[in-house]
Amino acid sequence: MAELRFTKDHEWVRLEGDVATVGITDHAQNALGDVVFVDLPEPGREVAEAEACAVVESVKAASDVYAPVAGRVVEANAALGENPALINTDPTGEGWFFRLAGVDAAAVEALMDEAAYAAFVDSLA
Repeated sequence: MAELRFTKDHEWVRLEGDVATVGITDHAQNALGDVVFVDLPEPGREVAEAEACAVVESVKAASDVYAPVAGRVVEANAALGENPALINTDPTGEGWFFRLAGVDAAAVEALMDEAAYAAFVDSLA
C-alpha cells in the first residue's frame, strides 16, 4: 500500500499511480466525534490545492474538508452516504472521501509524512 501524506488541516492523501485518495485523519475524526453526514464533491469537479471541497458533519460540529493537492475528482465514496460512521471506524481505509486524478506527484511528496504529522499533532496539545 502506498504511503500516506498529511496536511496541517488533518487530511491524508495516498497516491497510487496517478490517482490520489483523500480522507481525514484519525486525529480529525476523534476531534469531530460521531460523524452523521458527509457532503462529497461531484465527479468531474476540478479542485485547487487547499480548496474546501467536502463537508463532514458530526454530532459536535460541521467541518470543511480541503483538497490536499489539485486535481479532478474522479470518484466520491458512495459508501459514506449510507454509512458515514466509516469515517470514525476506518478513517484511513474504507472511510476515504474522494479520489483525484491529474495530481502532481511532487505536490503529494511535499506534504508531511507520518512522523512529521505525528509531531505536528503533538505540538497542538
